Amino acid sequence: MSASVMGLSTLNVTFGYGVETVAGTKPASFTQLNRINNIGGISMDVEQIDASALEDTQTKYIAGRADTGGTWDVTVNFTDETAEEWEDLIDAYNTAQASNLNLWFEVILPNQSDAFFVIAQPPQQLPMPEIGQNELLTVDISLTVVEYKGWDTKVSF
Repeated sequence: MSASVMGLSTLNVTFGYGVETVAGTKPASFTQLNRINNIGGISMDVEQIDASALEDTQTKYIAGRADTGGTWDVTVNFTDETAEEWEDLIDAYNTAQASNLNLWFEVILPNQSDAFFVIAQPPQQLPMPEIGQNELLTVDISLTVVEYKGWDTKVSF
């Protein structure tokens, strides 16, 4: 009889950013961002390349490039404090770019030995939150995926 395996809870997920000190190297420290309401997934859809020849009676495909879809959406509970955190992040990105360095993001899941990493570009300004009656004020921030890094050793906040 096999044991039942419970799913992983999203409680205690942490999300943050770090700036490279050496180009192409994962940062040694990350700054945690607070009040994250939702972190979108990143699908690695692979293009199909038609590798058929004229004499083939059946189409033959090979895998092409993987595509992250370009953006990675994060929803933040919008407060003065979270707005300031994201403004600091945008400033850190602009400073890093002036030195040809990248901004990395880290997602740490509870009970997982590794964390998820991606290099991404934030928007240059915070968007206007959508406002609805009797709803939590949130803002959707779209990060542009520059490089998918995937799962690797965690860096503590």
